[in-house]
Amino acid sequence: MMAEPWQALRLLLAILLTLMALTYQARKKTFLSVHDVTAIENYAKDSLQWITDQYNKESDDKYLFRIFRVLKVQKRITDHLEYHLNVEMQRTTCQKPETTNCVPQEGELHKQVNCFFSVFAIPWFEQYKILNKTCSSD
Repeated sequence: MMAEPWQALRLLLAILLTLMALTYQARKKTFLSVHDVTAIENYAKDSLQWITDQYNKESDDKYLFRIFRVLKVQKRITDHLEYHLNVEMQRTTCQKPETTNCVPQEGELHKQVNCFFSVFAIPWFEQYKILNKTCSSD
């Protein structure tokens, strides 16, 4: 008879520990897939265009920057897409908001920026958010 209350308590404790472990696992980001992709993959291309637009919106520079070289694109899949993008951007001859015939600046106005972006993406709903951005000038 005395063993029954202890068994019930042990069962309750086991249930609580299981629930805590499941809750922790649910909060932890679990990647279903992580792999490198090309810059011309549909959603990667959309993400690259979006980060270029965001960079130019946030920049105080009167000239537009454009991606001239994509160094690496990594796609991570969870309940959404996450792109990790390494790019080389350069200041163009186009002043904001002009966007046609933009070639890289030369001479004194030449500026190159190497950037890493981590982007939350739900491209089928056109939702993007920069999770991390690190840029350095040459």
